[in-house]
Amino acid sequence: MRAFRYESLPGRVVFGEGSAETVAEEISGQRVLVLATPRGLPLARRIAEPLGDRVVGEFTEVREHVPVAVALHARSRARELRADCLLAVGGGSTVGTAKAISLELRLPIVAVPTTYAGSEMTPVWGMTSSEGKQTGRSLDVLPSVVIYDPALTASLPRALTVTSAMNAMAHSVEGVYAAGANPISSLMAAESVRALAAGLADSSAESLLYGAYLAGAVFAVTGSGLHHKICHVLGGAYDLPHAATHSVVLPHVAEYMDGPALAPIAAALNASTAASGLRELAHRVDAPTSLASLGFPPAKLAEAAALVAAQSPVPEPDIHALLAAAL
Repeated sequence: MRAFRYESLPGRVVFGEGSAETVAEEISGQRVLVLATPRGLPLARRIAEPLGDRVVGEFTEVREHVPVAVALHARSRARELRADCLLAVGGGSTVGTAKAISLELRLPIVAVPTTYAGSEMTPVWGMTSSEGKQTGRSLDVLPSVVIYDPALTASLPRALTVTSAMNAMAHSVEGVYAAGANPISSLMAAESVRALAAGLADSSAESLLYGAYLAGAVFAVTGSGLHHKICHVLGGAYDLPHAATHSVVLPHVAEYMDGPALAPIAAALNASTAASGLRELAHRVDAPTSLASLGFPPAKLAEAAALVAAQSPVPEPDIHALLAAAL
């Protein structure tokens, strides 16, 4: 067996039906700021209700890709309220906003995911400005507690379930070839892909959430690669929907990166190659398969390829061909 390094990240995970009812037991803070989208606020309030007057405020100006202006306002709100803990109830954008606060204020985050984004398991943060999307890694933004309750994702609209689960799958697929890949994370990645594919097939929120948890844990250890570089550029520069973009790009990057490292993914999908398995799955669950359908302007293809190539060792002609296929 080849030599490897595996670093387990700190954090506590609580998984199972009814887990959201334990939020008050998992929060040690006395001045809690609740973060949610306007649509998710009623659920967040219900989950936070046992905290009583320990909740000192709410922040609902959550936006996809975490614009810098939103991050600055969220930090200002946390300072104004003298918050000592953040309760993030929602998807990746909500958790990402909490991370933007903690990146500067070092506040503990308790995350209650309601989608399959996986951001709650990673020390990766991201913010978007007019110059594009900037990302980084810091243990200061890694949630201290993550509470997974399948009941909170069971009512997701089917279209969102599909794109969110494919987004999670992208974490695991990339995790087998990223710079930090190792035998332990590859085992987790294969199990994640099996769980996500099974969950999409039988609409099992429990399988999907389990797979998403593993996918986030894989990504947290291995780091990102070509797939995420492409998706971050497309999302940040052209305001494309995050999860759907991952869904479209994933099979194309898998085909480009095809090799022995991706064999566990192919096996998990019962396919000859990872790319063919991902394409078949996308077709079966009616996932988006073209950038054009997401609103990406064909005239920007060369520009996007240049932006990605500037952040990647992959030659620009290869990036251009990959994006053209995805278009």
